[in-house]
Amino acid sequence: MIEVKIPATSANLGSGFDALGLALTLYNTVYMEEWDGADIASLDGVEVPAGEDNLIFATAKRLYEICGKPFRGMRIRQKNDIPMARGLGSSSACLVGGLLGANTLLGKPLGTEDLLNLSAALEGHPDNVAPALLGGLVTCAMEEGKVYSVSVPVARGVHFAALIPKAPLPTSHARSVLPQSVSRADAVYNLSRAALMTSSLFSGALENLRVATGDRLHQPYRMGLIKGSDAAFRIARELGAYGVYISGAGSTIMAIIDKQNAGFAQEIERRLMMNGVFGWTVRLLESDPSGAVALATAT
Repeated sequence: MIEVKIPATSANLGSGFDALGLALTLYNTVYMEEWDGADIASLDGVEVPAGEDNLIFATAKRLYEICGKPFRGMRIRQKNDIPMARGLGSSSACLVGGLLGANTLLGKPLGTEDLLNLSAALEGHPDNVAPALLGGLVTCAMEEGKVYSVSVPVARGVHFAALIPKAPLPTSHARSVLPQSVSRADAVYNLSRAALMTSSLFSGALENLRVATGDRLHQPYRMGLIKGSDAAFRIARELGAYGVYISGAGSTIMAIIDKQNAGFAQEIERRLMMNGVFGWTVRLLESDPSGAVALATAT
C-alpha cells in the first residue's frame, strides 16, 4: 500500500491569476493499493465518490493507461483535511494524489516534470497542481502543453491565515462571472503586481504585499459571490495583515500576516461576528516547502 500526502494550495495570490500558487501546511492523505474494482472510502466522515468517478481513482487509471499497464482497479482510503470547494486546492490534491500514488505503485516510470505536465493538462491550468507537487511559492506558465515553473521558498516569519466561510463556492460558478476580455490598463496593472508579489514574498519585502495583492482580473467580480468578504478584507487589514486576497476561486479569503501576530486568528473571528459575519473558521498556516510525497506503508 502507498501513502500519499498532498498539501493544500492557494492560487492566484490576488494578482497572479492562473500563474501563481502556494503550497500550505494543510494536507489530504490518500492510501492506495491495486485491487479488483473500486473499493473507495473516507476515513474521516467526509463524503467522497465511491465509484469509478472518484477523481483519485480516475487519475490513477489514466496514468496506468498512459504507461501501458493493465489496470484492474484500486483500493483507496482518503483523509480529507482540505475543505472542499473553498479555494484551497482540494480537487488538485485529489488529482495529484492519484497520479503520484499510481506512479509510485508502478515503480515511478514518470518523473516529476512528466507528472506536472500531465496534472496540468488534466486540471486545465497549473497554478494549483504545480505547488501541490513542487511545494513553496510557484510561478508557472503553460506553452504547447508543457509547464514552465519555478518554485522558491517564502520568506521566514510569514504565516497565512485562511479565513474559511461555511458556504462553498464551486470553481465553475466563480469562473462564470469573469469577463471574456480586459483592458490593456488592467492587464498591465496585474502584470506589475504579480511580479512584485513573487519577489516580495521570496525576499521578505512584505511591505509591498498590500499593493502586490491588488487585482482587476477576477477579484472584483468574485467578491459579490462571497458573503462577508468585504468585511473580511477590511478587518484583516485593520489587524495588521500585509496583504489580503481571495484564495483561488474562493470562497476562502487569505490574509498574509507576521508570524508574531499571535492573536490574529482569535481577534478576526471575534470581529467578523461583531460585523454580522458568522460561521467562518480561521486556520493559521505556513508555506509547505516540499510538496506532495508518497511512501510505502504497512497494509
